[in-house]
Amino acid sequence: MSARTGVMNEKSLGQLLLTGVPGPELDSETAERFRKLQPGGFILFGRNIKSPEQLRKLVDDLRDLSDTEPFITIDQEGGRVSRLRLIGNEPPNAQALRNKGDLKLIRRHGDLTGRILRTFGFNMDLCPVLDISFDDEADNSLKGRCWGENARQVIDNATVFNRAMRGQGVLSCGKHFPGYASAEVDPHHELPVIDKTLEQMEEAELLPFRALLPDLDSVMTCHSHYPCWDADRPRWPASLSKNVIGQFLRNQLAYDGLVMTDDLDMGAILNEVTFEETILAAVEAGNDLVMICHRVELVEEAKKHLEKLSDPVVHDALRRIEVAKKKMGDPFAFTMDRFREVDAEIWDLRVDTLGEEQAKVLSVEDGKRSPVETY
Repeated sequence: MSARTGVMNEKSLGQLLLTGVPGPELDSETAERFRKLQPGGFILFGRNIKSPEQLRKLVDDLRDLSDTEPFITIDQEGGRVSRLRLIGNEPPNAQALRNKGDLKLIRRHGDLTGRILRTFGFNMDLCPVLDISFDDEADNSLKGRCWGENARQVIDNATVFNRAMRGQGVLSCGKHFPGYASAEVDPHHELPVIDKTLEQMEEAELLPFRALLPDLDSVMTCHSHYPCWDADRPRWPASLSKNVIGQFLRNQLAYDGLVMTDDLDMGAILNEVTFEETILAAVEAGNDLVMICHRVELVEEAKKHLEKLSDPVVHDALRRIEVAKKKMGDPFAFTMDRFREVDAEIWDLRVDTLGEEQAKVLSVEDGKRSPVETY
C-alpha cells in the first residue's frame, strides 16, 4: 500500500515482514532501516517496555515512520506471557480463569486486554492460544496458557475472550496452528515431532481452530513437524509446510484470512532450515507475514529473499494483509489517568480470579521454564 489509504503496491515486499524492535527507543539507524524497509508490522517485547509514556511514544514513532499503517502487536495473554506487567498489573492467566469457571471473568479479561492495548496504540494481540492442555505440567512452553483441558473447554472460553477483546477494536490471532498440545519439547529450543494421525488431530487439536476460524482476524502457524501431513519430508516444520497451510488451512478449511509464522528466530527453525529457505518456504506455503523477532539486523536480507517469490504468491499475501489492515482500530488518546484506570481494573480482575493472597504471587520471570517468559 503506497499510502495509508492508497492502493497496495505489489512491490511493497516489506509488508510481508513482521519485525521486532531492538530497544525502548528508535535510534536514528533503526528508524532509517524501518523507514526504508516499510515492514508490514512490528512486534514488541519486554526489551521495548520501560514506562507507560515511553511505550506509547515508541508505538507512535513506529506508526509515524510507516507509509502504510502497520500492525503493532504484542503477546499479552495473561500470567507469565504478559509483556505489559513490566509497567502494570499482571492479568490472571488462561488456566486460572478456566479453573475459576466464570465466563464473566473471562469476558472482563478480554475487554480489559483490548482497552489496555488500545491505550498504548496496539492494534493486534497475538492470542488467543487455542492449544489444548493435555498436561498442565508439560515442558512444551504452554504451561498456564491454555483455555481448556479438552477441545470443548478451549472453544467455550477462548470464544468469550476473543469476542470481548475484538469488541474493543483489537485484532486477534489464534495460535498455534495446527496445535502444540502434544509437543514433548519446547519449540523455542528444538523442533517437536508430533506423531498423531490426521484423524487423531481432528478429534482434538483441530476442533478449536475449526470452531473459531470465522471469528479470528489472523492465525499463527507453529514450528512442529507432523508426519501425518509431511511424511515424505522428515523434520519439516508446519510453519513452512504447503500441506499444512496451503492445502489444509487454506483449501480444506477455506481460511482466506491473515496467516503468520511463529517467531522464525526459535530453535525449531534455526536448527533445521537455512534462513533463505525459511523465508521463501514460509510465504510459498501460504503465510502472509514472516516474523523475525530478535535478529532484527536480518530484516533487509529477508526482504531480498522475498524478491525471489513469484508475483501470484506475493499478490495473494499482500491482498490478505490489506484486507486485515482495514479492520485495525486507531489508538485511544493516551493519558496516565486512562492507563491507571484500566490497570486498576486488571488488578481487581486478578483478585476476583485468584483471591487476595494468591493475587500477590506473581509469575516468575526467569526463563527456566521457557524463553517465552523473558522475551
